[in-house]
Amino acid sequence: MASTRGRILVTGANGNLGRRLLERLAAEDGPAPRALVRSERAAVAVRELRFSDRIELAIADWNDAPALERAMAGCERVVHLIGILKETKATRYADAHEATCRALVAAAGGAGILRIVYLGILGSSTTSTNACLASKGRAEEILRTSGIPTTTLRVPMVLGPGDIAARALRAKALAPFVVLPRAGATLEQPIDADDVVRAIVAALDASDPAGATLELAGPESLPHRDLVRRAAALHGRSPRILGVPVGAVGLFAALAERAFSNPPLTRAMLGVLEHDDRIDPGPACRVLGLALTPLDVTLRRCVGPDAEADR
Repeated sequence: MASTRGRILVTGANGNLGRRLLERLAAEDGPAPRALVRSERAAVAVRELRFSDRIELAIADWNDAPALERAMAGCERVVHLIGILKETKATRYADAHEATCRALVAAAGGAGILRIVYLGILGSSTTSTNACLASKGRAEEILRTSGIPTTTLRVPMVLGPGDIAARALRAKALAPFVVLPRAGATLEQPIDADDVVRAIVAALDASDPAGATLELAGPESLPHRDLVRRAAALHGRSPRILGVPVGAVGLFAALAERAFSNPPLTRAMLGVLEHDDRIDPGPACRVLGLALTPLDVTLRRCVGPDAEADR
């Protein structure tokens, strides 16, 4: 596949989406993409990828401005994938979202970066009462006002073979019963990981001078309980759905935050997971020239009996 764009730097390159994106970019005929990670341990995941001989590797700490500038040297565009859903005492939203965006903008300005593509979350807003969504909103604002054209793609649950969301959904599908907040009434609109990768690649080639914020999701919005049932049906199962009040789950999360440095669930994380996702992905798909993968195809590929292994 031929490409006329210059070199791409991918941050958060060792994550599920980062690895998929790197393999896609490395398969093109253009300059080898460059993966930016924070540690040698994270670099191992990049070295194990297909086409790893076509992927450059840079290791830099986000607090090391000269190292970031060196990592961006010779690159034309940046895909910024760093983000966290759960805040811990060691990893704060402000550090993962806002601080990395400020460091990115500072280094990108010196490196002459032409465009940034940022992966956001549906519901992000500087005015959100949810700590995670508010932090992501502030991060978006830092990039939007940077003077560097930035395309932000806000997405909901992303399903890819072997990733955390797919493993969690498959576990629910195989269980005899599932306990869900609000009995699974929360609206989900999961999108296929490969669709997100295709959207990012399309956004890299965007020609709009100021950038844009695009809300993208899968082709179906449905209650969480129905998503579990759809996944379970692939295995010939029908788990019983039990409900628990959101307030009770929130109380557990609050206690966990006080008791653990790395709690299994936080109140902000719960708020993101319980955010109702119901948007029209049509406008974003038209801008990006994207055809969405049907939900049943994604479920078979990611959580069915013959689910693909993580690449």
